[in-house]
Amino acid sequence: MKLNILKECEGAGRIGISGHVRPDGDCVGACLALWQYLIKCFPEAYVRVFLEKPAAIFGELKGFGEIDSEYGEEDPFDVFIVLDSSADRIGGAEKYFRAAKKTINIDHHISNRGSGQVNWVEPQVGSTSELICDLVEEGSMDRELAMALYVGIIHDTGVFQYSNTTPDTLEKAARLISYGFDFPRLVRETFYQKSYVQAQIMGRALMESVRFMEGRCIVSVIDRKTMDFYQVEPKDLDGIVNQLLNIEGTDCAIFMYQTGVLEYKVSLRSNEKVDVSRVAGYFGGGGHMRAAGCTLQGTFHDCVNNLSLQIEKSMGQIEKSAGTTEGKNGQSV
Repeated sequence: MKLNILKECEGAGRIGISGHVRPDGDCVGACLALWQYLIKCFPEAYVRVFLEKPAAIFGELKGFGEIDSEYGEEDPFDVFIVLDSSADRIGGAEKYFRAAKKTINIDHHISNRGSGQVNWVEPQVGSTSELICDLVEEGSMDRELAMALYVGIIHDTGVFQYSNTTPDTLEKAARLISYGFDFPRLVRETFYQKSYVQAQIMGRALMESVRFMEGRCIVSVIDRKTMDFYQVEPKDLDGIVNQLLNIEGTDCAIFMYQTGVLEYKVSLRSNEKVDVSRVAGYFGGGGHMRAAGCTLQGTFHDCVNNLSLQIEKSMGQIEKSAGTTEGKNGQSV
């Protein structure tokens, strides 16, 4: 059942909004869209977005310059809303969430069981921005709000190429572009366009990738020394794992970058033959069936060995399930 966000925020003088660390397009788009909607509906309220500093590619979205990335002292919020994440992944904003009088959690990740007093988690929906789109009452949508939602949707659906794209996704996108913003440019500049150094680091990651499990999996890693050499940050590594998955014959792609001594941030992507949300979940991470992530400790080879065991298990379960289905249909098992 759809959440009535205006009813939940009724009478609130202070409203906070946050999303996960290392915010992606869906997180940024959803947070800024909800911020725009709430300041329009509650002009007397103090409404603030708290996020780690997002990538500059989202700078055109209304409210981008208002994002608080400092996490300073704040009085308790009447309502604090976490989007696109559970509350334990919002970094410095978690203290506001814990102190708030009412907490709301809106998400579409299957691994999120809801961490607020009020929860709206819809795993079958392609992006959190789609959920925010559903919350906006007719007559309140405008060009700037539509832009933020559209950016969020294209980033989590891979510009409508991922399997989480539904007919409803496309209907929402069609409605949003009717507000007259330059959507081809937004797609190009926020999703596809890379700086020269981003292209360099991607090229290096692809060049040094390694295939294993008879070519069904591929992995690449960037260590801290290499990141320092190219002067790149984690946000500059976006898109590498998707390019790895595009390599012919790949069922599962792994991209890792070093975050500390014997510590790696892991991104996983797959086709229908691996449920990477289960793989990531085994290691305390989460995400979707086709896109997930986690953090691992150990050497690079230890991490890959541990991941490969869970990937192989997931492949076996899915293949067994497919075989059982074929058998029931009277076909070869």
